[in-house]
Amino acid sequence: MREMLTGGPLDVLTGDYLAELTMLILARDRLKDPSLGYAKTFLRQLEECLGLALERRVRIVVNAGGLNPARLADAVRELAKSQGLDPAVGHVEGDDLLPRGKELGLPEGLLAANAYLGAFGIAECLRGGADVVVTGRVTDAALVVGPAVAHFGWGAGDLDALAGAVAAGHVLECGAQATGGNYAFFREHDVTRPGFPLAELHADGSSVVTKHPGTGGAVTVGTVTAQLLYETGGPRYLGPDVTARLDTVRLTEDGPDRVRIDGVRGEAPPATLKAGLNRLGGHRNEVVFVLTGLDIEAKAALVRRQFEDGLAAGRRPAELRWTLARTDHADAATEEAASALLRLTARDGDPARVGRELGRVAVEMGLAGYPGFHLTAPPGPGAPYGVFEAAYIAAEEVGHTAVLPDGRRVTVPPAPVTATTRDEPEREQPDGDGAAAGRPDFGPTRRAPLGLVAGARSGDKGGDANLGVWARDEPGWRWLSRTLTTELLRELLPETAELPITRHLLPNLRALNFTIAGLLGEGVAAQHRFDPQAKALGEWLRSRRLDIPEALL
Repeated sequence: MREMLTGGPLDVLTGDYLAELTMLILARDRLKDPSLGYAKTFLRQLEECLGLALERRVRIVVNAGGLNPARLADAVRELAKSQGLDPAVGHVEGDDLLPRGKELGLPEGLLAANAYLGAFGIAECLRGGADVVVTGRVTDAALVVGPAVAHFGWGAGDLDALAGAVAAGHVLECGAQATGGNYAFFREHDVTRPGFPLAELHADGSSVVTKHPGTGGAVTVGTVTAQLLYETGGPRYLGPDVTARLDTVRLTEDGPDRVRIDGVRGEAPPATLKAGLNRLGGHRNEVVFVLTGLDIEAKAALVRRQFEDGLAAGRRPAELRWTLARTDHADAATEEAASALLRLTARDGDPARVGRELGRVAVEMGLAGYPGFHLTAPPGPGAPYGVFEAAYIAAEEVGHTAVLPDGRRVTVPPAPVTATTRDEPEREQPDGDGAAAGRPDFGPTRRAPLGLVAGARSGDKGGDANLGVWARDEPGWRWLSRTLTTELLRELLPETAELPITRHLLPNLRALNFTIAGLLGEGVAAQHRFDPQAKALGEWLRSRRLDIPEALL
């Protein structure tokens, strides 16, 4: 926060503190203390930087309110008073659906239920003179769109402008991911300490993404492309204020560390708002066995036989999942390099079945198991895990309210015009960008990793994984778009073989975007797989070898 306030000119400082997992963490905080439920990190940052922001006339817009934006707004005022400051603080509420869960037909037993609100409540607070605006659950992009609405006076009908601001907001939302963080071609830049991105927004919705002079990392068409693909799906990016057409985005270099975003078209938003539902799914535990040296597969089989035989009758967890990671190397120079990891994950509604019972069996095997028996850590008591799912609520059922610094409450109406917007399945075209039969001959090929010619960025949306892949030039795009079919993706990533996969084309970005349904089970908090948020799924794909035209290598 200090770096952004002191590194160069700034009108509005935004901060995105919420993710699906964060909402579950905040819900558990609120269970312990009803006055909590907001991101305390924000207050620690503000303690150092509030005076600086007021001095420089930089307004602050954050979603750190989480499940309790009104309480965070009060906490900001208390902090300011203790420092002799008097900022105007507004907040946005109405996203919390839990008090009306039965009326809205939501499932019972939820810890949190929050609608994703749009930008116009933030804009009302800023128009009402707020120096600081805190919100609960809004779309990540709304933190950028709201200030633009307030500044330029856009209305609900300015769909192209709103869509352009959504694109800019999506690029900024994950901070340094737009300046070289988590970037496929990180070796091309010094990303030891990447700076944070900022956007210069214009009245037509176009923008330039850049960063403060002298900060690390880089802003390139590649880094911006990667972030635009992150956790999105098809060409239509649905939101409460506008549906942004990602297939119309144009990216152009605008000087060193400057990328222009323009051409974004907007359509009417859907009539429903997405809502994130969080509940406890049960209890889970994990035991990791270290298998060293020879006979790794046989040792793993012995562990499974002994462990499952040792479970008391009627005390077997509802789910036992075994995963063998062959991290071992033959004739290794160190013991660790000679070892593989066999991971047991157990889940059940009864904490005893994944706590004491698992620990008892593992300990009893200690002197009676495979040679070299040991664990990465002693068995623990187990812990509750959460489940995330999405629901869709009619926008008029959600009470979007801006609470201005003077206490006035302004009701924010839903979008006046809505549409049924969904992406059509990709149509394969022999002479287009589709992955058609009879692909053109790209010349001699060589077996090589896909990552030599393509970048990737992946992430999670509930239980689904998103995987964006892009080419670095037009010849690479012509080959990639015709080659990387859903069928080939299943071959390269066998974990996806039995799952529904949707493939989308984004020619302006020279990119493909895949949605892999169900790869992450019940979401990140359920810890369904080794990489529960699919953060490295793209890097796994880039490491896979296939026949690539030599002309591209």
